[in-house]
Formats: sequence, C-alpha cells, structure tokens
Amino acid sequence: MSSVITDDLAEIKEEVAADAAADRTTKKKLGVFFWVCASFIVIVALLATFASLLPLPNPNLGNYSSVQNGGPSWSHLLGTDDLYRDILSRLIYGARVSLVVGFGGALIGLVLGGVPAMISAYRRGRVDTVLNTTSYVFLAFPAIVAVIAIVSFWGHTLWKITLIIGIFAAPLIFRVVRASTLSYATRDFVLAAKALGASDTRILTREILPNIMPTVVSFGLIAVATIIVLEGSLAFLGLSVQPPTPSWGNMLNEGSSLLTGAKGQTNPWLVIFPATAMFLLLFCLNVVADKLRAYFDVTEIKL
Repeated sequence: MSSVITDDLAEIKEEVAADAAADRTTKKKLGVFFWVCASFIVIVALLATFASLLPLPNPNLGNYSSVQNGGPSWSHLLGTDDLYRDILSRLIYGARVSLVVGFGGALIGLVLGGVPAMISAYRRGRVDTVLNTTSYVFLAFPAIVAVIAIVSFWGHTLWKITLIIGIFAAPLIFRVVRASTLSYATRDFVLAAKALGASDTRILTREILPNIMPTVVSFGLIAVATIIVLEGSLAFLGLSVQPPTPSWGNMLNEGSSLLTGAKGQTNPWLVIFPATAMFLLLFCLNVVADKLRAYFDVTEIKL
C-alpha cells in the first residue's frame, strides 16, 4: 500500500512539474530589459561592497584645493558639495546604507513574518487565529509614525534602523506569504505527503516552500524598494545614520538647502545625483520583481 501511495505521489509531482514547465514555455522570456535592470542592481551592490577598494577619495573628508559646490569635472566626475567632498564617492559609499537597510530589513521581515505565515496557513485552527489576529493588530499601527517615534528615542545606528523597519515590515509580509501558502496547503501532492506520514517540517520545507518561493522573492524585492524609500525619508528628517556618514537620504537633506540658495549658494547636483540613483535603483527593483512574478506565475495560461 505504501509503495502505491509513493508511486502516486511521484506521478502527481511529475504532472505538476510538467504542467509548470509547459506553461512557462508559453510565456515571454524575461527579456533584455529585465537583464539590464538586474545588471544595474548587481553593479550598485558591487560598487557599494567594494567601495573601499576603488580609487575614490574619502567620502567624509573635503579636498580644499577643489572648488566648493563645484559641478562635474575631470577631477570630480559628479562635482563637490559645500564641504568640498566628492559627490561620486559619497554616492557610492551612501549606497551601502540603502542596500543594508533595504535587504536587511526585508530579510528580517521575511524571517519574522514569513515563517509564522507558513505555519499559520498550514496548521490552521487556533494557531492561525492567533497569528492572523496578531498581524492585524500590528497592521493597525501607522508604521511610519511608529518607526519615527522608536528611532527618535532608541537611536539612529544602522542596525537599529534595519531591525525596527524589518519588524514593522513583518506583518505585511505575513499576509502575502500566508495567502500564497494557503493556495498550496490543500494541493494533491501535499495531501499525498501527509498520507505517507511526512512530518510537518518536511512538508513545509520540501513541498510548499519551493512552490511559494517565486512569490516570496518577487514581493521581497518590492519590500526592499519600499524600505529604501522609508530609510530615505528618515534620513531626510535627520533620523537615519548621522553625518558625516554618507547616505542617499542624507545627501538629499544636505542638498535641499542648496537647491534654492538658502545658504547663499546653489548646488542642484547634490540633489540631482542621489535622487536619480535612488529612482533608478527603485525602478529596477520593481521591474525585476514584476518580471519574475510574471515569469513564474503558472496560473496564467496563454491560449
């Protein structure tokens, strides 16, 4: 009897895999635009990671032999700020803050929200009721206000900001992962695994997790983009990492007063370059997430 069930389970898995593969062949390929956006994300990550190995001036020290608030030149490709610091250097080093907070916060949110979501959707009953209600309670709080309040009192260090944002991202991630898990929890291959006596841990990690990973990755990238915007907003309010540590939000905050000549000088480059970098990174993250979602979505069959 056990061997019969095992054979049936294998056949079901083969049919599901064949249907998924056949469905993906009917879809468009990821396309050149996807790879351009993915390449941009990788390049930004590599530049930020290996910034200290690049021939860049110290982002916190000014070159007083250069021009104050100077425009792009051969010596300073993106110009200098009001403290004679190189904008390109600060832009590359500042990407570290955005990437650490963005990907770190999303990862924390996935761990704190994704794992309970899978357990909640799979076990149902009281476990699902308690976790589901808890997520609604957290979602009832205005996240941006709560983050600002906690950061103001607790501190502005990078790890604290990442942790706080990750905690408040968890309830939303919980809702997405739970909904995705529910769609697979009653599938034939899951029921067959239960009939064979597979443990809950094995079913969650071997049967359900691989199927919801495309949704998790896609939404995770969107969460990264959202968190980067949130960190930039905190930095603009002076509630992110403190100067002279560079971040894109800090650069926008510093450049806002020079955009209108409030200090007697104007330097639009100090706003244009970090704003453009943030826009391109967020745009690429959203494009990659959307393309991956469409590519792995096996529910849409093109006739």
